[in-house]
Amino acid sequence: MPFLWNGAIRLNEGEGIHLLTYHRITSIRDPYFGSLHKLLQTIFPPEEVLAYELWKEPLEDPSIHVYAAIYEGEVVGSTEYRYYPELRVAMTDFTIIGKAQLGIGRFLLRNRERDLQRLAEQSGTTSIGMFAEIYDPFRAADHSFGGISPMNPYVRREVLSHIGYKRLNLSYVHPSWDHAGEAVTELDLGFLPADDGQQTIDASLVASFLEGYYSALPNKPEQWHSMMDHIRASETIELLPL
Repeated sequence: MPFLWNGAIRLNEGEGIHLLTYHRITSIRDPYFGSLHKLLQTIFPPEEVLAYELWKEPLEDPSIHVYAAIYEGEVVGSTEYRYYPELRVAMTDFTIIGKAQLGIGRFLLRNRERDLQRLAEQSGTTSIGMFAEIYDPFRAADHSFGGISPMNPYVRREVLSHIGYKRLNLSYVHPSWDHAGEAVTELDLGFLPADDGQQTIDASLVASFLEGYYSALPNKPEQWHSMMDHIRASETIELLPL
């Protein structure tokens, strides 16, 4: 099935038929961006949400893909991702669901898969996998965020495990997105390998990816630098079950 920039699926509800539309947002002036930003603030902790005005440059960056799932004129879900042809890997920044029982998660997953395949083909490469930061609810002290049940950290982690994500065997930390330079420690760095039997990942690939991904945040905690030194000193990193 070809990828559609505004691909939609039909939802039958009683006698009516409604469309779930995949809409790309490329500007903070997009009429749907305000609703999307509020949804992000509902689901994620404050330190994980970029301030409204700071979204201007990322949204205008053609390599960053932010899509909203629109249902009856309302933002009911969203996903952000990017593809790095030089590394042959993708990154899912987030996938959020704002309403249950609409099939939003699968809708976003399938549209993202088709688009990433298109991006890889356009670059003349074949993807070897996709990174994602995954909350560890067994380590996190606060489980109050998440909004509706599909976004509960326990549920999200299990869904990602079913999809095929594995966690890198390292003590992961990343700089906070509020630009305060605080260390965010309650996540794992996950990887979805194209080869399900893959048991390790090249450490230099991980280092290159993280250095590029967090280049937009100049304030980095000492824990991040220590983690990066550890990664650079390694040859491979083990992939473990979630």
